[in-house]
Amino acid sequence: MHALYLLRAAGGTFTRRRYRRAAHSFLALTKNCRQVQQQTLQRILRLNADSDFSRQWNLNGSCTIEEFQSRFPVSDYERFRPFIDRVKNGETSALLGAANRLLMFTLSSGTTSDSKFIPITEPFLKDYRQGWQNWGILAYDDFPALKYQNIVQLSSNFDKFRTPGGTPCGNISGLVAAMQSPVVKLLYTVPSEVSQIDEAHLKYYTAIRLSLADRHVGMITTANPSTLLHLAQFTDLHRESLVRDIADGTLTGVEQLDATIYQKLKPRLHRKHRQRARELETIIERTGHLYPREFWPGLSLLAVWMGGSAGAYLSQLSPYYGDLPIRDHGLSASEGRMTIPLESGTSTGVLDITSHFFEFVPEEEDPLTSTNVLTADQLQTGRNYFILLTTPSGLYRYHICDVVRCTGFHQTTPLLEFLHKGAHISNLTGEKITESQVVESVRKAIQNTSLEIGQYSLIPNWDEPPHYQLLIEESAALPAAKLSELLKQIDVLLQQTNCEYEEKRQSGRLAPLQLCPLAKGTWQRFAQERQKKLGGSIEQYKHPCLIPELNYAAQILDRFSN
Repeated sequence: MHALYLLRAAGGTFTRRRYRRAAHSFLALTKNCRQVQQQTLQRILRLNADSDFSRQWNLNGSCTIEEFQSRFPVSDYERFRPFIDRVKNGETSALLGAANRLLMFTLSSGTTSDSKFIPITEPFLKDYRQGWQNWGILAYDDFPALKYQNIVQLSSNFDKFRTPGGTPCGNISGLVAAMQSPVVKLLYTVPSEVSQIDEAHLKYYTAIRLSLADRHVGMITTANPSTLLHLAQFTDLHRESLVRDIADGTLTGVEQLDATIYQKLKPRLHRKHRQRARELETIIERTGHLYPREFWPGLSLLAVWMGGSAGAYLSQLSPYYGDLPIRDHGLSASEGRMTIPLESGTSTGVLDITSHFFEFVPEEEDPLTSTNVLTADQLQTGRNYFILLTTPSGLYRYHICDVVRCTGFHQTTPLLEFLHKGAHISNLTGEKITESQVVESVRKAIQNTSLEIGQYSLIPNWDEPPHYQLLIEESAALPAAKLSELLKQIDVLLQQTNCEYEEKRQSGRLAPLQLCPLAKGTWQRFAQERQKKLGGSIEQYKHPCLIPELNYAAQILDRFSN
């Protein structure tokens, strides 16, 4: 083992010890779930008590859980949008307290054509980072070799553009990477500046070029396993130019790189790693490929989502990475971090009760109208719930549309696994497409192409890479050229209305929209069965324009299209 890594591991002993104490303190608090949640709620309410929003609803740090629930209703984003719009214009007191400094907005797709801007404040980020530190030290304790190895992390830019008030907008992972201490940054193979590269191909190429030069990678961490597949396949596809760049100290496509970013990356890019290049060439000659399982022989752990539709990718990873342990990040979203897994091989994690205040509504009920709202200590093992968040960033009793299952308890605190987004939302790789976005995109595309396609449904389909299928009934009046143009337009319009779908399409994690033709009469037979199952009438029936169930198109073809 390289002496540098031995010295670094020894030097990090005190930092790991501090992180370990904090993680064990958090786990000790899980004995008193309700008490800790009351304290967390009051801390959050005190933080924003002097905002216009909190004064309007009479919310302050003295509120009990019961008082909070009686004063403020369960809400979706639209209740907060007017106040967030004011914050975007620089009027932070609309939603946030004076001591709650705004750092950035992270973007998430909304239920309308407008993206959701989620405020990220200093206290929010502190809690967010603490959750990651708790996760990280528990993972390091389970995999001791990691302290001698490096980490490949793929993150996104936190400063893609600015609001009228001058606040950065982007991805929180980029902010966390940018704020890491110089010592912690030494653990990461991909510099944070790479996240600022706009062009998707060049960003991936640069990240892989820098990572591939490092033999001592022990963990890869990114949000979605589809990204891990893309990384491995991309590396193998471009293996010749990558190995050449590593040997020569160059970067293919460097002329497209922003000059400021290039100057920051230049010292790393210009290092010639000829011995490493020869090692990679030997792997290619021996195997015919260039896969992570070969070029990172010390790889110990994959850190990636395992829950929901992400689980469909996991079985596809082993040909590229070998049979490695997988550690779920825990349930997290733009709006907040929710769980911390305590072991590998499962998406279940303990509720992060010190970061946010959480409430739950049984899955069979509508969170926006239900009176059956539960606190974390009231959950039942084996039941499914919608999860509601109250966060330091000013979102209170926020319906995030995530459905979770209570799998048990760690002391008195629930263990949760993510199941899926709520009804009318599809989420293959983090894009969170809503039915309203589909309807609007198809409507505009039909107007532009002057086609009448009748009833349709958009359905996610597993493939490499995955994609969406548009199911319509065959008709002689629908020429192939026009249909091809229709699909392209729908795809472009979906990208315009959903920033996360656009990112996944541009990076190659989602393939273009594809057509799935159905025999005439399919939708009539489909509707008749659904009416019987739901007990509804033809007048009440609403055809689903988005069916989030993975690979459901095959069932429709098999059962109804004949």
